[in-house]
Amino acid sequence: MYEKIYEIMKKSIESGSTSGVNLLVLKDGKEVLYCDYGYRDIENKKPMSRDTIFRLYSQTKPVTAAAAILLASEGAIDLAADIADYLPEFSEQYVNRDGRKAPAARHITVRDLLNMTSGLAYPDETTFGGRQAGTVFWQMGNRLYTDDPVTTEEFSMMMSKVDLCFEPGEKFMYGTSADILGALIERVSGMKFGEFLKKRFFGPLEMSDTDFYVPSEKADRLAKVYDYSENGLSELKTDHLGLRYLRDVPPAFESGGAGLCSTLDDYAKFGTMLLNHGEWNGKQIMPVQAVRYLIQGGLTEQQKPQLKAGWDWLTGYTYGNLMRVCDDESQTAIFSLKGEYGWDGWLGTFFSNEPSCGITFLMGVQQAGIGQTGTLVRKLKNAVMSELC
Repeated sequence: MYEKIYEIMKKSIESGSTSGVNLLVLKDGKEVLYCDYGYRDIENKKPMSRDTIFRLYSQTKPVTAAAAILLASEGAIDLAADIADYLPEFSEQYVNRDGRKAPAARHITVRDLLNMTSGLAYPDETTFGGRQAGTVFWQMGNRLYTDDPVTTEEFSMMMSKVDLCFEPGEKFMYGTSADILGALIERVSGMKFGEFLKKRFFGPLEMSDTDFYVPSEKADRLAKVYDYSENGLSELKTDHLGLRYLRDVPPAFESGGAGLCSTLDDYAKFGTMLLNHGEWNGKQIMPVQAVRYLIQGGLTEQQKPQLKAGWDWLTGYTYGNLMRVCDDESQTAIFSLKGEYGWDGWLGTFFSNEPSCGITFLMGVQQAGIGQTGTLVRKLKNAVMSELC
């Protein structure tokens, strides 16, 4: 299998799809494959390596969902409650449809945040809410390198003034729900979001390379981000979604939707814990029932087409608790079994757990907007599934 995976990587990278990639596969918690090819830093000829640190972007979301469900298992969060019970700034919400603004028929619930059915947008130019969200992130960018950067709590305050794109629970729309969930976890736990994650997940799981920033002694291991240009791949030094490119200081805004950095080995501990019903290395990190709830999809039949409309390759999937969940393997464009779950990131990182055959699959890459690495991950996962399931 190694030779097959290596050749797929080699062909893809030599065609210019990305600078470098690595892949880690475990079966029943035991490593069966690690492979890498290419560079994490082309200019300085630094190869992709096992300890390479990646900006996870949206692959942060499963961790945020796990934190929320863990608090729900302890009675600290009611998943059916209005988020205004925890974040009073959301006590008044308005829906804006094509410029027609009206009070929302009901409040956003915690479940709406977990299912991306809140109506809270990411920046986009097609909706009023999306344009308003764009203004929020523009303001964050302007303050990112000042002595007064936007905090997780302040971001929640700012987004509470943004119009919803539809009634809460009406539709699926990928947006800022996970970031608001991070702020909610801060309020409920009484500690910074990052501190909560360290105490309940990263510490017990020994995820020593996972954090919202990369300290100076590890900076050399952080992969560069690349984008396509007329002269081939070039580094893209971009601050994105309120996050610094270099991740060189502890951020004021600990983004539940995009902020974490990690390695394949670290994230594999989180994935293995979930596959093992919340247990890792003799420690019960999450209750069994909490994990069982976490890995279920939550969209209605009316909402699933909106998921497909955003990502055609997710035909055959539902979505819930900030992850895709396979519910019809006959319709997928990637080899998956019913119940497979996980998520990916804006720069191409990819996480998948296959409960039916005990596989954890992780790919690391740093290519702006995923680029051509969506094709690469499907080729690699199909090859792995053909060998191991």
